[in-house]
Amino acid sequence: MNRFWRLPVNNFWRHTQGSPLTEVEDSISLRVLVLALVILGIVATDIAAETAFSPWALPLSVVGAIWSYYRRGYANITVKFCIAIGMLVALGAFFGRLVGELNDTRLGLAELLIQLQVLHSFDTPRRKNLGYSIVIGLILIGVAGTLSQTLAFAPILLLFLAIALPTLVLDYRSRLGLRQLKTKKEIFQKGKFSSLNIKFLILNFLLIVSLGLAIFAILPRFPGYQLRTFPVSSPIGVKGDFTGRNIINPGYVRRGNGNKGGSSGTGQNQTGQPEKVDQGFYYGFNSQINQNLRGEMTPKVVMRVRSQTEGFWRVLGFDRYTGKGWEVSRNEDVTTIKRSPWSYQIFLSPPWITGKTKEVVQTYTVVSDLPNLIPAMAYPKEIYFPTPIIAVDKEDGLRSPVELSEDLTYTVISEVPYRDRTLLGQAPTKYPQQIQKYYLQIPPEIAEKVRQRTEEIFANYNRERVAKSFKTLDSPYEKALYLAQYLKQNYSLPQNPLELPYLGEKEDLVEAFLFKHKGGYPDHFSTVLTVMLRSIGIPARLVAGFSAGEFNPFTGMYVVRNTDAYAMTEVYFPKYGWFAFDPIPNHPLIPPSIEDTQTFSVLRQLWHWVAGWLPSPVTGLLNNIFGTIFSWVTRAIAWFLALFSQGWFGVLTGLILTTTAAFLGWLSWGQWLEWRNRQWLNKLPAMEKLYQQMLQWTAEKGLGKHPAQTPLEYAKVSHQHHAPVIAQVIDEICQAYVGWRYGGHPPDLKRLRQRWESLKKDFKSRKLVKNIE
Repeated sequence: MNRFWRLPVNNFWRHTQGSPLTEVEDSISLRVLVLALVILGIVATDIAAETAFSPWALPLSVVGAIWSYYRRGYANITVKFCIAIGMLVALGAFFGRLVGELNDTRLGLAELLIQLQVLHSFDTPRRKNLGYSIVIGLILIGVAGTLSQTLAFAPILLLFLAIALPTLVLDYRSRLGLRQLKTKKEIFQKGKFSSLNIKFLILNFLLIVSLGLAIFAILPRFPGYQLRTFPVSSPIGVKGDFTGRNIINPGYVRRGNGNKGGSSGTGQNQTGQPEKVDQGFYYGFNSQINQNLRGEMTPKVVMRVRSQTEGFWRVLGFDRYTGKGWEVSRNEDVTTIKRSPWSYQIFLSPPWITGKTKEVVQTYTVVSDLPNLIPAMAYPKEIYFPTPIIAVDKEDGLRSPVELSEDLTYTVISEVPYRDRTLLGQAPTKYPQQIQKYYLQIPPEIAEKVRQRTEEIFANYNRERVAKSFKTLDSPYEKALYLAQYLKQNYSLPQNPLELPYLGEKEDLVEAFLFKHKGGYPDHFSTVLTVMLRSIGIPARLVAGFSAGEFNPFTGMYVVRNTDAYAMTEVYFPKYGWFAFDPIPNHPLIPPSIEDTQTFSVLRQLWHWVAGWLPSPVTGLLNNIFGTIFSWVTRAIAWFLALFSQGWFGVLTGLILTTTAAFLGWLSWGQWLEWRNRQWLNKLPAMEKLYQQMLQWTAEKGLGKHPAQTPLEYAKVSHQHHAPVIAQVIDEICQAYVGWRYGGHPPDLKRLRQRWESLKKDFKSRKLVKNIE
């Protein structure tokens, strides 16, 4: 037994327990700042991911930091063994969670990192141990940045930077072995301690933030999702047998229709009288919609979308017109698709189209409860969804077995076709039997009347075409385009949401729109366009969804509200598929879609041109010139930055130079823009130049033309905002421009210029200003 106690292992044990470590970190300031960085990283993760790590991780981290400081001079072998065991347990739990989080593991990794940091905080005797904690705090901030979808992360990021700067200073001093900083008890012991240069830290903080914002502003925006790993929520179990036939709309359920998910969506109460629309949910997301409803929704954010391009987030389509609304006639005929238990990926049937397409990835995060209809761009080919099964209806709509609840995240990959007007104009007009069967249906009571009105519109156009040499409407695409534009220009929206009377029992919506009310609500325009196209043999259907929403450049997300939901028309073109047209006033005629864009394409093309054509001596000369310029610029920047380290006089000098340079740059930029504008105007035809000058002048006076407005729409609106004399001149110029641009009718430029110059002179002399007042 005595020999056992003489073993070297036992001597090592007693040595490690009794001997203090040599390289310990005694700086309380550094330890407190490192702890603050870790706490901020945990809080940032909670804010970005809406998790609850802070209630247990923060107090344990504080306790661990205090324990580690007081035990910094001991080996703490028992504690190290316990920490190692705890880390192995945390790692095992992480691998267990991977089974349920096959796709997006960011949150699981963040949780593992927080657990490891909490355990690690009980054993940080040396500076390099604190360095590990600094790195963990930085990683947590980075994870929070990838998870964040709002600007709530910005204050945390700035606070992290403000704490990180003095932390790095103290860490660097510790590496060099410099003396500690002052504390309250030792502040009067001069010669032994030093203090941080607060002014230096503030200037560096402002400089880093300014430089970061400048880099962010000029950084090229590459398309997202370079890696094929997409965000998806945790798996959701499905009870019962999902058929996909029922649509669960919380708005209809909350009104007490009783049939959960099976509401017809007619919006009628027990007495058969029409109701108002739900204030929170769009009425059109159901198997049947009643467009005889009245009212408006209260705006609220419903989802955030990260997409490679702006688009229309399509929800569902309708094929049968009922006279006062729409319904999905084949609602019982849906296809269910199951995914593999090892992946979130669900493959969908590819579209049968021959045109050029582009893959677009979108990630949707639901902010407020939505129906079990899955928004996606047109022609989805893959979806990463948390449920084991989804359904696809005959109108290419996606359905979930559960409602889209708050915080649900999923990703869709769509194969979106390019919109080539030339190819679509040449598309054949021989439609498949299935298309004719479902997308040419019109109630017989109004079919002939609507067809005659549609033909009358085209006949009037043809008469104008002969007189003014307009382009011929010889294809379904051109007809759909013109008819949508005609509805936008010749029919109006009501000023009051309850202005239009309810339709009678035997009244038809399209008939009342065209012949009685001369207008209607936004979705009525799409219904009328769809039925009018059907009346002349062009297959069309109504599609409901969300517009792109408001883009936030700081988060890269499209913020979508419930008021962004509306319906528009989709027209079928053989070989090319369905394409949307938007006849609603103040909306773009063609919804946003994909475009051919490349980052820095102009500079890249210029570089290839220079490299391919210039001889090597000239290339060498250019290299020397640009090298000299770069050297001078570098020296100037270094001299300018050195001013801020020369006391208050240097800082003041630097600020004066910065302000002067900014003012001269702003002045030069304005003059350059004005010169470019003059050059651009001089290259235009005379009528186009006068029209553009008029638009620029009116924009300066506070009424610019919206890109979605036509010249005639803009002229009509100008009568409501300008004096009659001004509006009359604007109207004459717009009329002359439309006749010249689209009809080839020569304008009376001399008279128009005289009218325009006289108007500007009178306005400048304040004659018209008094009339306006």
